[in-house]
Amino acid sequence: MSMNATPDHSSASRILTVQDGAFRRGGAEHRILSGAIHYFRVHPELWHDRLLRLRALGLNTIETYIPWNWHERVRGEIDFTGPRDVARFVQTAGDLGFDVILRPGPYICAEWDFGGLPGWLMAEPGIALRTMDPRFIDAADGWFDAITAVMRPLLASNGGPVVSVQVENEYGSFGDDAEYVRHCRDALTSRGIDVLLVTSDGPIAGMFAAGMVEGAHATVNFGSRTTEAFAALRTAQPEGPDMCMEFWNGWFDHWGEPHHVRSAADAAGTLEEMLSSGGSVNFYMAHGGTNFGLWNGCNTEDGKLQPTVTSYDYDAAVGEAGELSEKFYAFREILRRYATHEIPEPPALPGRLAAQEAAVSEWVSLRDSLGAFDAPERSALPRQMEQLGQDQGLVWYQASPLLDAGQVTLQVDGLADRATVLLDGVVAGIIDRNDAEHTLVVQTRTDGQPTELVIIVENQGRINFAGGLGEHKGLRSVRQGARFIHGWTSTALQIGQDGAIDPLRFDGSAAAAGPVFGRSTLTVDEQADGFIALPGWGKGFVWLNGFLLGRYWERGPQVTLYAPAPLWRAGENEIVVLEMERAGSRIELRSEPDLDGGRRAGIPKAAEFFD
Repeated sequence: MSMNATPDHSSASRILTVQDGAFRRGGAEHRILSGAIHYFRVHPELWHDRLLRLRALGLNTIETYIPWNWHERVRGEIDFTGPRDVARFVQTAGDLGFDVILRPGPYICAEWDFGGLPGWLMAEPGIALRTMDPRFIDAADGWFDAITAVMRPLLASNGGPVVSVQVENEYGSFGDDAEYVRHCRDALTSRGIDVLLVTSDGPIAGMFAAGMVEGAHATVNFGSRTTEAFAALRTAQPEGPDMCMEFWNGWFDHWGEPHHVRSAADAAGTLEEMLSSGGSVNFYMAHGGTNFGLWNGCNTEDGKLQPTVTSYDYDAAVGEAGELSEKFYAFREILRRYATHEIPEPPALPGRLAAQEAAVSEWVSLRDSLGAFDAPERSALPRQMEQLGQDQGLVWYQASPLLDAGQVTLQVDGLADRATVLLDGVVAGIIDRNDAEHTLVVQTRTDGQPTELVIIVENQGRINFAGGLGEHKGLRSVRQGARFIHGWTSTALQIGQDGAIDPLRFDGSAAAAGPVFGRSTLTVDEQADGFIALPGWGKGFVWLNGFLLGRYWERGPQVTLYAPAPLWRAGENEIVVLEMERAGSRIELRSEPDLDGGRRAGIPKAAEFFD
């Protein structure tokens, strides 16, 4: 096919197979030039724009995960509408000439909350995730029923753009329940998924051994050392084409770490190695997007929680706000030599709002806003999030203990993840799960009266990778010394739900002590992209016109939050901030992003995925 030929997207021509050591599309030898873009990290009104940019990069295929928890936050209530309309996203990609690879889980990792697993699974005591535990399988089969019904009309065998579907995800990094991996394969095929099945794992023999399954073509994930990675794949799978399912050309960030970047020259060199050796590729990520709301995941290292920041820019070829990076042009020059389709010119950069700032002059305390949320539950001990039917957000725990007079040490057990402690309405301190001791020394009242003890716990995101999967959020118990404090109310503050802040009632009083909502307005002339910064604020959450942009934290590296054009309206726009630790007095609208705060680092050694 010539460079300017129009690709044939008829049903028969689109069928992807593995034959004679190569990928074949419609019987002709084919190289997959794919890029990852997550529909759930991009505003749906921008799907088309971002896909156009990836077409201009030189890709012929789009890959996306499908996060189970994004679609089934409450068990049995599955949503494929609006921003969750994965079928519309896939069809949009198909209309632009892309083939599509889907990775429906049940587990996806992706630095996404709980790796895509629903939080309600943790209401089952002792459930063994990603195994043949009947409770997990029953829930996962319900997901397979729902998602395969969406996928079937989109399959290449039915005239759609989906040419391949992945079985589970990097299972070799987690466990060795071979029956479970076979079950995931059969869950797809028995429900009519008849396109090419694949698996993906790191380039280590044990990972391949646990993650591969008969009937699925194995692929490999890595960021560099192409020759070694493909050699490891060929050792595990002697026949068939080499494909890197996740080419880590950038990396993600955790709060408190530098912003990770990889040079265009280095990443392009690895891409050239991959393609010149005959391999196929999926850029992870081609466009990263944003962890809007509370959907960021977490990792762990040496027992410490590492929450992922709101931005998922990933230092990708197409930036979080649609920017075309140096990598974009370096990759494009290489892909031109391997692509067999016409590569269009990229669209212009989306418009930007002019910079301005505004004072925050309306406030209401979190305490005075409790009526906007679920009714409290009463129990002897604090109720963990999962017991409250809650997957994300905050919990307000309150008790009225008679504390010993003078100085008392409070011991908080089972903290996940960060607690603000108030005594009689005054902030006494903050306890973080990463602290060496989950204790707080407080000065108590001496009049012999009960103390109002409030502990507000933030779930900073569920662990999304490896052995840390399956934690409970909130509190388990609180003690003074060895003695338990009993008689608690637990209030689920589900701030991530649509409409969560609509009932708030602000006034012109000064910011209250402790966690507080602040409100301001920004007036703009048009819909365009902007970036929100909060100089002088501590840690919290930001809404634009009722949409939760995500978390901010003075710890960095991320300074600005991306506010895409479709969220703005010409005229006045409402900004609401929930500050947990130290409220500022103004907010800034900037015309440029700041993802590093002046701190940058290369991608970590872990991105090579070798011992």
